[in-house]
Amino acid sequence: MKVYEVQQAFGLSNLRLAERPSPQPGPWDVRVRIHANSLNYRDLLMVLGHYNPRQPLPLIPLSDGAGEVLEVGEKVTRFKPGDRVAAIFAQDWLDGDVTPDIAKTTLGGPLDGMLAEEVCLPENGWVMIPDHLDYIQAATLPCAALTAWSSLVVHGNVKAGDTVLVLGTGGVSIFAVQFAKLLGAKVIATSSSDEKLTRVKALGADETINYKTQSAWGKEVLRLTDGLGVDHVVEVGGSGTLAQSLKAVRPSGTVSLIGVLGGSEKALNILPILMKNIRVQGILVGHRAGFESMNRAIAHHGLVPVVDQSFSFGEAPKAFDVLQQAGHFGKICLRSE
Repeated sequence: MKVYEVQQAFGLSNLRLAERPSPQPGPWDVRVRIHANSLNYRDLLMVLGHYNPRQPLPLIPLSDGAGEVLEVGEKVTRFKPGDRVAAIFAQDWLDGDVTPDIAKTTLGGPLDGMLAEEVCLPENGWVMIPDHLDYIQAATLPCAALTAWSSLVVHGNVKAGDTVLVLGTGGVSIFAVQFAKLLGAKVIATSSSDEKLTRVKALGADETINYKTQSAWGKEVLRLTDGLGVDHVVEVGGSGTLAQSLKAVRPSGTVSLIGVLGGSEKALNILPILMKNIRVQGILVGHRAGFESMNRAIAHHGLVPVVDQSFSFGEAPKAFDVLQQAGHFGKICLRSE
């Protein structure tokens, strides 16, 4: 079967097509024909060697993939051939709190990931996907969707009438807009593009802020909330935006720290966290129980993920280039050939 590997050294130029034997399932395993993948910023960092410079190579990248069950082991009870499934990000994280051992079972590093024609994983590492979604749409769920869901629902307890601030218009952020509206919350969204702000408003955002023209956007959020601040911030920028997010959140509000698009290291005044009694919650995607709960909500409401562009399997390097340019709205995906 065909796979993509990061070979010998990190870098997009070292992402190469390769051949590996088709995987054979053990008694508890499920072999899946992958029909679609989606790309996350973590995947780019992993390929570039910025996420874990000590990651052993070669590595099959990507955490997200969805496909059709081809074969199951003799002891498998959760799936049968023909089922439509997606893999979970941390293969051993079924429920509860994350542990150091669970953190070692993430796909696309340190474990081989989903950028392959076929993938074989234990049955506990797969979930059924909503019937109304095609494979490309379903491939967006394992990381971006579940990260947003974990932020707002599993940890955030966002409820109707709350106000949620969403930064940017990447995959996690767009899912956060969709889930927040599903929960009955008010949404304030930011972007550097007025065109993207128009699109996110069409998805349900109640207020929008162009952070290029309003650099002190934390202050603008306060104005839009009558000086109180938002209940919840979906913080994808990291050190580059966290100070503004702390200004924007209300006393005793929550900042879900999800990404590092603006960097991971910067001097930060932590006094607002203390003086405003702010909860800063780190989010590492989520567990299988949350994934299954999220999928039930997606199915019930008929929610459809936003896919910016899809490329063929053979165009994977081009898809990474587009991701690196950071001009997308929603998710960048790959489809089987």
